[in-house]
Amino acid sequence: MIAAGIGCRKAISAAQVEAALAAAMQSNSLVDGRLSLIAAPVVKGTEAGLVAAAAARGVPLRLIPQPMLEAANSRTLSRSAHSMAAMNVNSVAEAAALAAAGPNARLLAPRIVVGPVTCALAEGEDSQ
Repeated sequence: MIAAGIGCRKAISAAQVEAALAAAMQSNSLVDGRLSLIAAPVVKGTEAGLVAAAAARGVPLRLIPQPMLEAANSRTLSRSAHSMAAMNVNSVAEAAALAAAGPNARLLAPRIVVGPVTCALAEGEDSQ
């Protein structure tokens, strides 16, 4: 399964999320049908752009609790001072993707930044 972790500023649009998703999928040579879910921190659960992007792709939006983000932090590849200050993880997108894809998940590549949205893809054996 492939989980797309999303980190974003407030009030992002579905088009902005989609642009980051498309860029991450393309850079990893993945076809759209391989995406299993979109993951984001619980605190982003009311972002209309995230909800709409997941609905448009026909995949669930999995909201990751803070302790799960922090547990995945040691496996992230990128380091963002903003992410650390805001969410206590090196990369929100990478931690969310890893947490959603399960304990043996691996990142396909470091996060991609497209405007106000970051996206990271993780491959796991199963979803939680």
